Amino acid sequence: MSHWRADAAVAGQLIRRNFNEILRVPGGALPGILAPTIFLIGLTSVFGDLQRLPGFTADEFISFLIPVTMLQAAAFSGAATGVNLARDVELGWFDRILVSRAPRPVILGGLLAAASLRSLLPITFALAVALSLGAEFPGLDGLLLAVAIACTFAGITAAWATILALRFRTQAAAPLMQSTVFMAVLFTTSYAPEPLLSGWFADIAHYNPVTQVLEAVRQGFVGGVTWADTWPGLIVVAALGASLVALALRGLVRMGH
Repeated sequence: MSHWRADAAVAGQLIRRNFNEILRVPGGALPGILAPTIFLIGLTSVFGDLQRLPGFTADEFISFLIPVTMLQAAAFSGAATGVNLARDVELGWFDRILVSRAPRPVILGGLLAAASLRSLLPITFALAVALSLGAEFPGLDGLLLAVAIACTFAGITAAWATILALRFRTQAAAPLMQSTVFMAVLFTTSYAPEPLLSGWFADIAHYNPVTQVLEAVRQGFVGGVTWADTWPGLIVVAALGASLVALALRGLVRMGH
């Protein structure tokens, strides 16, 4: 039992350190909180009339777009975890963690949990703005499902960013962390239903697994919550999470040798 308490304490300290950075340097966290909402407001202003297209599935474009913003917020939070890890590796601070008795899964779990919890800040802010501007309230079940999947997606993107941070060991890899997760969310049914997409974009959105995640989050905001629209997203989340966490853990183990 003492080992469990020690492991939990290490993970808790990693989570606490992540949030202490936000409290001590709030200016560094503001872009990640504000950027997704700025995208939401700007794109709604420019493309808000898309809802008038025949076959569009939402009465309000902002209702269709807010799930995209939630995943973007989660992705930015996960990428920020990777950037911070790369900084810690560069400065030698992370070596102190590696020489501790904490098992590698505990260290990785602390990093991913910090990213998931941190994503609640931009997700909540974006949701509050969207609902105040007329987005459809998804119901309690839709809201809980959307937030849970988005926070889990933040942990998945943090695992991806961790892989890159341990591979390159420099903050110069930050653009790669951010751009890859941003494109993964962008090239989905982000701004229009799949039947309204065309050409190469439609092909990418159809085969992009993140499309299934987005459609699971979109439930409630557009239509009702159904198991048929939920289980494909859950399978993708589980598959991506398992594979990326395994690779990130492998990187941690190799770094310690």
